[in-house]
Amino acid sequence: MRLLTLAAVLTASVAAPAFAEDLQFTLINNSSNDIIEMYLSPHEQNTWGENILSVPSVAAGAQGTISVTDGETVCDYDIKVVVTGGASGESTQNLCELSTFTVHD
Repeated sequence: MRLLTLAAVLTASVAAPAFAEDLQFTLINNSSNDIIEMYLSPHEQNTWGENILSVPSVAAGAQGTISVTDGETVCDYDIKVVVTGGASGESTQNLCELSTFTVHD
């Protein structure tokens, strides 16, 4: 099984942390496969929730906005992305400061 590389990019447009109830970032799929599942979990939790994608998939080369409206009051989240073919990758990110999250092969 191939592993994905997940990268977070902070941009200058993020001047102040967002409130945990209103987190948003851009997901960029720079991999050669469609993203078919994405999971978020507060870092302190040991389980994944449901697939948060509101579309069947994010095509290779496409991007979209991810909104986190789980009502949590934390910033550190574990992120898991699954692409066609079953490859997956995981990363921990501060979503209060995250502007862009990029998936690579």
